[in-house]
Amino acid sequence: MSFRIRGLSPAPFLPLYGLSENALAAQGARRYIVDKSPGFPDRIELRDGEPGEAVLLLNFRHQPAATPYQASHAIFVREGALQAAEFENAVPEVLRRRVISLRAFGADHYMVDADLASGDEIADLIQRYLSDPAVSYLQAHYARRGCYAARVERT
Repeated sequence: MSFRIRGLSPAPFLPLYGLSENALAAQGARRYIVDKSPGFPDRIELRDGEPGEAVLLLNFRHQPAATPYQASHAIFVREGALQAAEFENAVPEVLRRRVISLRAFGADHYMVDADLASGDEIADLIQRYLSDPAVSYLQAHYARRGCYAARVERT
């Protein structure tokens, strides 16, 4: 089963780039300067921030459907990121190096299944979930902190 892992569109975050600390705080966001890598996983480019880069911590509604699974949580985006990453039949290193909670959802946005995986196990679990016709899409979350990481779809 072919799959695609996509980063978030930068469009909703562009107005935050370059804002002052006070203006970011008014939006419920905060700027950090990356001081170690890995440690600040960007959701647009699907890579860890490099030391010295600025990232924004903000809340993101990753499951907007009106179901009991509706959810939002904190994410990092690299300030200045302009192009969403897209990985075909490959799991980016930013996911592979962490334990991932992979959540399978049906077209009705209700969860069908979920499990933890890391490294090479992630692609195997993606394949297994997407082979189920009841599954419409997957969400990857960083298991340790529970933050949304990326969306996975069939190609």
